Amino acid sequence: MEAIVLAGGLGTRLRPVVADVPKPMAPVAGRPFLDYILYYLKKQGVQRITLAVGYKWEVIQSYYAQAHTGFGLELVFSIENEPLGTGGAIFKAAGNVRSDTFFVINGDTAFDVPLNDLGEFYQNNDAGVALALKRVTNGDRYGSVECAPNGRIVSFVKKAHNNPPVSVINGGIYLMKKAVIERFNFPDPFSFETGLLKDKLTELNVYGKIFDSPFIDIGIPADYHRAQSLFKNTIDEAI
Repeated sequence: MEAIVLAGGLGTRLRPVVADVPKPMAPVAGRPFLDYILYYLKKQGVQRITLAVGYKWEVIQSYYAQAHTGFGLELVFSIENEPLGTGGAIFKAAGNVRSDTFFVINGDTAFDVPLNDLGEFYQNNDAGVALALKRVTNGDRYGSVECAPNGRIVSFVKKAHNNPPVSVINGGIYLMKKAVIERFNFPDPFSFETGLLKDKLTELNVYGKIFDSPFIDIGIPADYHRAQSLFKNTIDEAI
């Protein structure tokens, strides 16, 4: 099992509280937030991870070059010399992927989804891309996702201030075929969510499965502060 972790975020909204490191390295309960993502992937059975890095990438590479970090995972770096957007970052990082399918994980969100369940859903629907979805209240920060009863995604709706009280959102975990990457040509900087998932929706089998697993996005100071207690003592060093 392989994964790409999108770890190139600028963390603009976090600057008032975290100003000197890239967003995935923001300290949470005494550790970089990225540690919790890698620890989750390790527990889920992922062995090889490509870190798609950009802003202050040297901080990330230097930290995980130390022998006691990385949880025994094989870590590979895909370095952006200029911002490529989520789509460009995934397409570039996919050059390091050896398997026919791979997961993509946002480096600033934690969503404790059983990846085997997402994989089974993906296979059963012969999906090109499968998304882990989350049902949330007060989801004005996010766009929403509309699915058919069988889970096939029919539309992506932009975030708005008049979202319904309960929305289904993209949880930032994907499983996809490498062939999807090889099928399309895009300019280097583009959005994965808009340029591929939304604009190519009719050409791809894109499915979404709702999970009730805990979810947090540390992209704003309020949730970043909330994460400090949520993640305290959650990593077992013996794993």
